[in-house]
Amino acid sequence: MEKSSSNETQTLTSKKELLHCMEGEDCKENGLLVHPSQGDKGEAGQISNGYSVVQSPVPATTTTTCGVEAQPQLLELEERETWSKKMDFLLSVIGYAVDLGNVWRFPYICYQNGGGAFLIPYTIMAIFGGIPLFYMELALGQYHRNGCISIWRKICPIFKGIGFTICIIAFYIASYYNTIMAWALYYLISSFTAELPWTSCKNAWNTGNCTNYFTNATITWTPHSISPAEEFYTRQVLQVQRSKGLDDLGGISWQLTLCLLLIFTIVYFSIWKGVKTSGKVVWVTATFPYIILFILLIRGATLPGAWRGVVFYLQPDWQKLLATEVWVDAAAQIFFSLGPGFGVLLAFASYNKFHNNCYQDALVTSTVNCMTSFVSGFVIFTVLGYMAEMRNEEVSEVAKDTGPSLLFITYAEAIANMPASTFFGIIFFLMLLTLGLDSTFAGLEGVVTAVLDEFPHVWGKRREWFVLGLIIACFLGSLTTLTFGGAYVVKLFEEYATGPAVLTVVFLESIAVAWFYGINQFCSDMKEMLGFTPGWYWRLCWVAISPIFLLFIICSFMSSPPDLRLFDYNYPYWTTIVGYCIGTSSVICIPIYMAYRLIITPGTFKERILKSITPETATEIPFGDIRMNAV
Repeated sequence: MEKSSSNETQTLTSKKELLHCMEGEDCKENGLLVHPSQGDKGEAGQISNGYSVVQSPVPATTTTTCGVEAQPQLLELEERETWSKKMDFLLSVIGYAVDLGNVWRFPYICYQNGGGAFLIPYTIMAIFGGIPLFYMELALGQYHRNGCISIWRKICPIFKGIGFTICIIAFYIASYYNTIMAWALYYLISSFTAELPWTSCKNAWNTGNCTNYFTNATITWTPHSISPAEEFYTRQVLQVQRSKGLDDLGGISWQLTLCLLLIFTIVYFSIWKGVKTSGKVVWVTATFPYIILFILLIRGATLPGAWRGVVFYLQPDWQKLLATEVWVDAAAQIFFSLGPGFGVLLAFASYNKFHNNCYQDALVTSTVNCMTSFVSGFVIFTVLGYMAEMRNEEVSEVAKDTGPSLLFITYAEAIANMPASTFFGIIFFLMLLTLGLDSTFAGLEGVVTAVLDEFPHVWGKRREWFVLGLIIACFLGSLTTLTFGGAYVVKLFEEYATGPAVLTVVFLESIAVAWFYGINQFCSDMKEMLGFTPGWYWRLCWVAISPIFLLFIICSFMSSPPDLRLFDYNYPYWTTIVGYCIGTSSVICIPIYMAYRLIITPGTFKERILKSITPETATEIPFGDIRMNAV
């Protein structure tokens, strides 16, 4: 018998040989020998290639690898980093899924599409579309333990371009999403005053249309009136008056540049060491927003006129359910809220222990996310009801602002006119920062994990340097959003750079897993990992319902692209073309890689196709002290 000081490696090529091993006989192949302990045999465990093997009490430093290839192979596997605690993972996923969109987008989409009646299509789309895709990504990441690029070698190699597409999308998101946090940081710093600067019309940036109806009850709100909060946002923070539009963005705001630099510095030192550090940071960034939401909910409920906002938020308009766009909005909202397709769930789950119950995790985190969106609606609309009461207007007139404007104008104005406005201003904008930060942690971790897994020999020991380079690239990519017309760029990227591209990614991902990798193989993997097989409901969603759900949204978007408008600026037609080009620039990686794969693969065209859709790398399955190959 050959002896090794560190590892015993055995390649077993048939079921018969494995059974001999289980009976206590020595197994020998190509000069390599392994045998079970004669004194204390473990129970046979099933692995995904259908073989049974006995775990024998071997030292912690010994690894036995059972493969299915004819030639011997030596796998020197470095133990993958894992979460310190299960709660680190859950908080990271919740922090990623619950972001700024939960606070501003869901309440607006809800009241725009029938109030309480909107909850019906929202729930249906969550059950049959969002949650199954969320669960699928967690399961894929946990089983194969790879990022969004290299995982495709183990599923369907021809779809590897999806991973590169995800990385480009993440770069686009980091280039504009963090700028919104820079706005929030500017507001937070400005809140450390006895009187909030967007309270009065006596500042250098105010115009003659500035109307402060809170301090003077005799002032009447007219169609030309502009609130102090709106002028602070547009003329002091963004300075859009110094830009003519996308064709003339103007200079760069040095104040916002410094704010963004500080945010990227925080992001770097939170993720540079991996999930061991980011998993600790999210204990603050993921839990703090819930404390603030609760405080703001209590404060909003005690304001005069709050009930008007709640009624407007929840009053059902059943006729809206007959409109197709309501169902499209519901599908889009649940999808972007849960966030499959960004590579983040794959990355986070890949650091889980192999037998972690990701089924339970998927249900818990998706439920928390949806409930957060619903409760955020009360936080926003109690304040909108209060403002409608103060302006003597309908809630629908007050609630015209959408997106970031809902937070930075409408809600900021309400806060400025509350008792203890400085306190509420500080905690509100601090909440926005923490909501955005953990989503940024997650988005960039998805890219870092993907690249380090794909190029371990280049970046495996240089994680800190790669993260630094990525942060610098994202900062440089954000420069256009820091200009005086940067808000117009943010709006363009928000509508075109991510939406249709991510939808396409998840559509192809679901097709690749359910139809090419095979739903039976996928469910077999999950049984091996979780101990049970997904039921018919999950199978039906993965095979048919979820892909149809995604195709429905994609076709709806492509048939009627959004008509963009921000403040008084109407986006010219050419910006639609630019938007589609930005979106296509990431998705184009998928067909390019498919063509490249077919070209470099030897054989006839049919053989190339078959090789390109067949997993080329085995998945190493931890089994006690034994590590096995599953193919």
